Amino acid sequence: MKCYDELVARGLIAQVTDEDEIRNMVNEGKAVFYIGFDPTADSLHVGHFMALCLMKRLQMAGNKPIALIGGGTGMVGDPSGRTDMRQMMTTETIQHNCDCFKRQMSRFIDFSEDKALMVNNADWLLDLNYVELLREVGSCFSVNNMLRAECYKQRMEKGLSFLEFNYMIMQSYDFYELFKRYGCNMQFGGDDQWSNMLGGTELIRRKLGKDAYAMTITLLLNSEGKKMGKTQSGAVWLDPNKTSPFEFYQYWRNVADADVLKCLRMLTFLPLEEIDAMDKWEGSQLNTAKEILAYELTKLVHSQEEAEKAKEASRALFKGQGSLENMPSCRLSDNDFNENKTIDILAVLQKSGLAPSRAEARRNVEQGGVSVNGQQVKDIKRLFGKEDFSGDGLMVKRGKKNFMRVTL
Repeated sequence: MKCYDELVARGLIAQVTDEDEIRNMVNEGKAVFYIGFDPTADSLHVGHFMALCLMKRLQMAGNKPIALIGGGTGMVGDPSGRTDMRQMMTTETIQHNCDCFKRQMSRFIDFSEDKALMVNNADWLLDLNYVELLREVGSCFSVNNMLRAECYKQRMEKGLSFLEFNYMIMQSYDFYELFKRYGCNMQFGGDDQWSNMLGGTELIRRKLGKDAYAMTITLLLNSEGKKMGKTQSGAVWLDPNKTSPFEFYQYWRNVADADVLKCLRMLTFLPLEEIDAMDKWEGSQLNTAKEILAYELTKLVHSQEEAEKAKEASRALFKGQGSLENMPSCRLSDNDFNENKTIDILAVLQKSGLAPSRAEARRNVEQGGVSVNGQQVKDIKRLFGKEDFSGDGLMVKRGKKNFMRVTL
């Protein structure tokens, strides 16, 4: 199966501007494409992971990816999919986040021998002359058309600042600059970026003429990726210091039954024939599919060694097989116990990091969301002695997906 047809079969393509031309370019390895990443944190999360997998697939087919870091647009903020204004970041924070992104992306994308590029739009956006931008770029945009864009409609009810209103122009200008500097002829993005991306294509055509070759593709990256990149406690990060390999594995091990095959198609590199064969799986077989998904993604993000450790720990936790050595754990010290050499369940939850405060820990217990060694704990005054933490310690669980082995 050719590259573009595989993207379609995996459920990645949502909408395109010229499918025949795009199919030919992608299949023949002639696409120089970019995907943008706003540096709003110091780690990528699984929403970005979908884009990274797409870039890897296309690069494997001979196409050249450009990872565009939004060091310039990050100083404004993207209103797409938001109902409030994003907090502005300092230049130093943005640069730190960009550096972190570069390290993480290098695990997925081959940047050697000009096979891929990583660029920062701060290189051209921060040096723009405002009056010149108004004359040369602003004149190419219709305010009426911009206000019809869905990303702006959502913000008009609460108020859209002029700062945010300029985001479409800035993103469009990115494509214009990438086309001129690097021959970038294609852009990818989520479905909520469609209006911004069309603006970039139109800007190239108006400034450089109809012969200027630029294509636009939009994929179901943001809508699906953002949903899959969130848990009840926050984002699922690719940085192992923020989300451990075990927690990462457990997140994918616990996806909904209805989502497991979609995730396998969109995120893994397993052959489609192998995934399609799982369509008839039911019951316990779906758990096997989830284990395959969790293992493949953990291997891709954290290495095969870490995937093996996470699988071993998960089996030990849920099936009584394997070793608990590699699951997240914390150690209590003598100072964590009271004068009677005991510690209550609320303190265990807080000190293990399973709850941010005693108040939150109390709510978790009262709502029936806490168990110790497989037994639900309903009493907020439940005490544990030092002897309870000997050996493998206590297996403490909060909710469905948060575990910690607590030892002394």
